[in-house]
Amino acid sequence: MSNILNLLKALGAIIEGDHFVYTSGKHGVVYINKDALYPHTAKTSEVGKMFAEAVVDAEVDVDVVVGPALGGIILSQWTAYHLSQMLGKEVLSVYTEKDQNKSQIFTRNYDKIVAEKRVLVVEDIVTTAGSIIKTINAVKLAGGIVVGAGAMVNRNPSITDDYIGTRFFALATLPAEAWDEHEMPDWLKTRPVNTNFGHGKKYLQDKGLL
Repeated sequence: MSNILNLLKALGAIIEGDHFVYTSGKHGVVYINKDALYPHTAKTSEVGKMFAEAVVDAEVDVDVVVGPALGGIILSQWTAYHLSQMLGKEVLSVYTEKDQNKSQIFTRNYDKIVAEKRVLVVEDIVTTAGSIIKTINAVKLAGGIVVGAGAMVNRNPSITDDYIGTRFFALATLPAEAWDEHEMPDWLKTRPVNTNFGHGKKYLQDKGLL
């Protein structure tokens, strides 16, 4: 098992055997609670260092690290911090935010920071890669040069460089099946939806069941 999975398991961040609703709206039985990681600054720093080491090992030069809100913000900060140490220059960290159309956009004049810069995009958990792709598009729209994208954990092995449209790496891969609501197996339909983690509570509220 990779160092990142050991780290997450030690923090109780990997939860298995329940019925979860993910950000994508899909349903599954494995949930990675990244919120269990972020209060631990030393551990989160370790994750940022893992990202930075992967970038340096690949001999990729980076000027700015961008993460989609919310979790990507924290990871982009620590990754940029460690890249600054390793590359011997200041690597900046900014983030994108969701707009009303659920796209990722730059606000706070951050688009000017990424313009004409070499940009690394980082995200915490990847299932459909939607947030990473939207963030990459925002970087390109701002005139930035995307040199790579990284995920803390990739839950979908079919996500590759070609799928993302740039060099893609994950600190760990933890495959887990996920189904759209109409495709859920019967055994999963019988399990109560977990309302403590993921989007289960909102899912039930939208259906008038909570």
